[in-house]
Amino acid sequence: MKAYVLSLLAGILVGVVYGWIGVPSPAPPIVALIGLLGILAGEQIIPVAKKMFSGVHFGVAWREEHCNQHVFGSLPGRNPGVSRPTTGTSSEEKRS
Repeated sequence: MKAYVLSLLAGILVGVVYGWIGVPSPAPPIVALIGLLGILAGEQIIPVAKKMFSGVHFGVAWREEHCNQHVFGSLPGRNPGVSRPTTGTSSEEKRS
């Protein structure tokens, strides 16, 4: 329940900021995507800052917290351990 309340409060805060800068809601697609990128980056500030305050360089802190994976997701060709779909008929196609 706490996560829902915090999510609602964060949404209200974003709505206030949108109103303050004059962006209609729902935001135009590019504005919304940039906002989502900001949210993803913002989630990384606290853990990276904690590591940096303990004396770790920014680049090392970024890597140790796996920020690239969190912000950008799994980029194509970066998952060598994941099996690729085989060509041909899938099991779902065979059932129908």
